[in-house]
Amino acid sequence: MKSEKKECEATIVSMNLIADHIKKVASKLDTCSVTSLVNGIMDSKRIFLMGAGRSGLAARAFAMRLMHLGFIVYFVGETTTPAVQPDDLVIAVSGSGETPSIANLGGISKKIGSKLAVITSNKDSTLGKISDIVVIVPGRPKEDIVYEDYHERRMIGYPQLAPLGTIFEISALVFLDAVVSELMVRTGASEAELKKRHTVFE
Repeated sequence: MKSEKKECEATIVSMNLIADHIKKVASKLDTCSVTSLVNGIMDSKRIFLMGAGRSGLAARAFAMRLMHLGFIVYFVGETTTPAVQPDDLVIAVSGSGETPSIANLGGISKKIGSKLAVITSNKDSTLGKISDIVVIVPGRPKEDIVYEDYHERRMIGYPQLAPLGTIFEISALVFLDAVVSELMVRTGASEAELKKRHTVFE
């Protein structure tokens, strides 16, 4: 007799899949490229973040934390965002590195002469090839989850556990939040200082 399927099993398996993937990303992270990104942030007059869809949400979250740290930061596409200048740093978040709008904006920022950094899964992408700093955050891993039960594997499958760009988007968000921790150490900023800059209009 078949054992009854555990309640919300896909939820738990998905969370573990994502957590395991983030651990793998952390263990294989190219610290040289991360150091270049951190140095670029520290040395730049202004910082511009950009990304589309859920990658854009990860970029916005990072922009907010940079503001909390006291950096002058903007999100590309907002009506109040000023023009990019040569001494600015532009950071793009794009799993494929091929999102047309973001790749085009990356090309424009390079023509202006600003420094371009990209958080991506694809170093050989359009953005990867033109960026000064490339941080690789792998997306969907090659190896799928292995289920004990053949039918579970057929019914649930990897795409249902982390569809589309979920793995990259969450990994990028966690990575960028970890960079915030690095910047706090570098600048000596305390959580209390970050809290002072947090919006009161909530």
